[in-house]
Amino acid sequence: MPEVSRVVSLSCISLATLAAGMLVQCTSLFALEPPSKPFLDKNSFYLSSAGFKVHFANDAAGKRAMHALPSHRFVVHNLSGGDVRYLYSEPQHCVCVFIGTRDAYQNYRAILRQPIQQPDDVAADYKSQVSAVLDGDPVDMVGNPPYAAEYFHNYY
Repeated sequence: MPEVSRVVSLSCISLATLAAGMLVQCTSLFALEPPSKPFLDKNSFYLSSAGFKVHFANDAAGKRAMHALPSHRFVVHNLSGGDVRYLYSEPQHCVCVFIGTRDAYQNYRAILRQPIQQPDDVAADYKSQVSAVLDGDPVDMVGNPPYAAEYFHNYY
């Protein structure tokens, strides 16, 4: 009988170790590191090139609205008549929000999908950070504080 209890006890320890290992792996998958400066420089250039307009958060209301949006994620704001605006908050690099149309968003995604011409000039983390932007769908403006939608609507 002691052998059975030791086997049960060992299998419980093994299951606990397995569960802990899986938790660590899942946590590392979802924990995104903050974007690097080279990525932010290129990303700002690509957003502007694609047709996004830059709105600097240079006053209290602008900063409040910018911080109401998730950083480095697209937020979609559905307007009347089926029109949409895509907002991309950049609180670290330019302290601004990029605002664009559906066409600007599609242009941006097309720019990111183009092959990189000079791999020697690309930061090591660039590819993983581009994947993070391309893989996620934009977040809907619904559910974000209403003042962000009201504030940015003036710039559409």
